[in-house]
Amino acid sequence: MTLKELLERYASGERDFGAIELSEANLSRVDLREANLSHAILSIANLSGANLGSANLSYAKMNVTRLSGANLVRANLRGTILNVANMIRANLSHADLVEAALIRAEMIRANLSHATLTGANLNGADLRESTLRQADLSGANLSETDLRGSSLVAAILTNANLIGTDFSKADLSGADLSNCELRHARLHRANLSGASLRGANLRWADLSGANLRWADLSGAKLSGANLIGADLSCANLLNASFVHADLTQANLIRADWEGADLSGAILTGAKLYGVARFNLTTEGMSCDWLDISPNGDHSKIVRFTSDNFEKFFNQTPPTVQIVVDMPIDSAAFRVLADLYDRIAEQYPEMGQPPSIDVGYRRTTLTFRTDSDEILFPTAYVAILPFQDAENTQKTVLNLIRFIQSQSQELLGVKAANQVAKLSVAITQRLRKVSSIECLSLSQDEHTQLEFFKAPTQTSIANSSNRELTLYSNATFGKRFDASEAGVPLSALAPQRTQLVLPSPQELLSFIQGFYSFDENR
Repeated sequence: MTLKELLERYASGERDFGAIELSEANLSRVDLREANLSHAILSIANLSGANLGSANLSYAKMNVTRLSGANLVRANLRGTILNVANMIRANLSHADLVEAALIRAEMIRANLSHATLTGANLNGADLRESTLRQADLSGANLSETDLRGSSLVAAILTNANLIGTDFSKADLSGADLSNCELRHARLHRANLSGASLRGANLRWADLSGANLRWADLSGAKLSGANLIGADLSCANLLNASFVHADLTQANLIRADWEGADLSGAILTGAKLYGVARFNLTTEGMSCDWLDISPNGDHSKIVRFTSDNFEKFFNQTPPTVQIVVDMPIDSAAFRVLADLYDRIAEQYPEMGQPPSIDVGYRRTTLTFRTDSDEILFPTAYVAILPFQDAENTQKTVLNLIRFIQSQSQELLGVKAANQVAKLSVAITQRLRKVSSIECLSLSQDEHTQLEFFKAPTQTSIANSSNRELTLYSNATFGKRFDASEAGVPLSALAPQRTQLVLPSPQELLSFIQGFYSFDENR
């Protein structure tokens, strides 16, 4: 069929031109919307500016074909061979390119928004400044592809081959790159905020200056990666591997990297405020200093020596523990969950429920906190549902007063100044949480349940794994009934109400384990 015959038959209403052969034909600006050109041979043809919207070009051979500026919106290009094709500025939005061959295709500034490219081969293709918003590239081969300055917002790239791909300055915010192969990929100054890179292989990738804020990199492999100046604030880095990675001056504020492997990594100058240092592997890690200021403005700096380095990077989770001298039953469990939910509304730091261990005689509630500084305030509010709340809270307040009045005598001027700052921060938090008492928990119906009247013991453990018992009811652990022995209850009353503070040595040891003593300001 000649080109003239094709156009005449199309004009007369015919649309089925399957397996047509028009190699090297000039079809520039032709209108073949919704035409069936499946299995057609159009290699080296000129289709620049052509209107092929919703056309069926599945399995067509279009090697070196010119499609610059062509309209291929919703076109069927499934299995189509487009190697070395010129598709500059082509509109392929919503097109079906499943398992299409686009090796070394020129697709500069092409529009592939919402296109489906699963299993497609784009090896070495040029997609600079292209738009692939919400495109599906799962399982696609994009190795050595040039995607500099392109937009892949919310694109799906799961299990894609991205080895050596250049994403410099590309926008991948919200994209899904789970389990991708990104070895040696270039992501310099790329926007990966909120992206999922769970389990991705980023060995030796260049992520310098990249925005990875709120990104999910859990289980990702970043060995040897360049993360100089990268923003990883609030990122999920659980169990990620940073072996020999360069994190110089990276922003890790409030990142979660528990279980991460930092063996041989470089961390000098990184911003590390609000970052828990639990279960990290740090063998051979290099770090001269860190910025632990809340705003990353160098107002609080930690400088390391061989003595304090190991201590700083081997914290344990700060916890508040309440042991109730009675096993919890289903009724009390439901009530307790509701009470803690109400408390969390006014005290967000206790947003996560406690872990509950129920034994034959006792119930242990364990609250994990983000920092040492909120241990006392968390204990202050966690005890609220129980009859022992008032005595426990008095102990907390007395301990803070003791710290403020005796710190200089016990610790010396320099350490006392640090304690003063710490106690001010704790006091401010306590003033805020004291308003939670307006919930009037003591007047709630739950106080009729025996579980909430049972004796309790409250203790806290800091990030240096040092423990401090705040309060222990005098009858805690005792099953002796005084009335059976003829002892009046009034005789036990002073014992029950007596508040015993920890010794100065215990308090000193506990406070010295606080985070602020690791700081060189």
